[in-house]
Amino acid sequence: MSTCTTASQDLSEPLAGTAATASTWLLIEQPGPWGVKALTSSHLDPELGGALEAAAEGTGVRVALIRRPGRHADFHAAMRRHVYVAHTIPGNTWLRGTMTESPQDLLALDFTALGAGDHRGFGTPHEGAPLALVCTNGKRDRCCALLGRPLAADLAASGQDGIWEVTHLGGHRFSPTLLVLPYGYAYGRADAAHVKDTLDAVRAGRITTEGCRGNSAWERPGQAAELAVRTSAGIDDAGVLTVVGTESTPPGPLAPLWEVTVVHTDGRRWRVTVAQSASQPPRPESCGAALGTPARMDVLAVDEIARAVSGPLGARG
Repeated sequence: MSTCTTASQDLSEPLAGTAATASTWLLIEQPGPWGVKALTSSHLDPELGGALEAAAEGTGVRVALIRRPGRHADFHAAMRRHVYVAHTIPGNTWLRGTMTESPQDLLALDFTALGAGDHRGFGTPHEGAPLALVCTNGKRDRCCALLGRPLAADLAASGQDGIWEVTHLGGHRFSPTLLVLPYGYAYGRADAAHVKDTLDAVRAGRITTEGCRGNSAWERPGQAAELAVRTSAGIDDAGVLTVVGTESTPPGPLAPLWEVTVVHTDGRRWRVTVAQSASQPPRPESCGAALGTPARMDVLAVDEIARAVSGPLGARG
């Protein structure tokens, strides 16, 4: 039976520039089943879920539920749960965590500050393995369950630390999808060997571009531009590239068109031309959905320009 993932892969739909956009991620442990809109259709208090979603609106914070891989008992009992907050913009990348028995307390967070990269003393710095979040919410798309859950289970069984299932990362047709924190890079069409290599690289402060959808810190043209610079210049160090400007230009043959400026901490600068086009032929963006032509980001040019004279950007914290 054909699925949205097989259609996307068979048509060689590109991954770059397809990551969900969020400068900061708020992750709340919630075992048990998840519905289509998990924040309001899980064993988390739906009023709390709706309030958290409303509080995050427009702040750059994306709220998601996480759970450990494996079977999930259908229970409502109170529990101590993990909560993580991660900020992904280079120069101020951090991941902090805590435990709570009262997720209602999260409504007291300053979401605007979190989105801007100010953790306001939340929790403590995460000192363990990087977090690898695998989308497994089959209620949103069956591919996330059919492909995501076995991947998460395989990674956990292999002894990998930091593996969690997550409610939604967007891009069902790229399943299994993965988000790696603290740096915020998303991946698609992942397999266990590739994820292990990716996590090994992150531990060493490097970013793997194979299968990468982009850094959630940037809007989609910026995601594609940054990955193109990494590929063309052979840069794999984490936290050294920043998107400092994205300007729309008069429409070209593949309108709309952007000129994206990417800066390295050593002063190098690139101007990247990115065009948006419609994926052809039509394909389902999700299983059971009508055929559509999802937007794709095509990099037309990567040009290195004069080095910045003001010196390198601030070091990553």
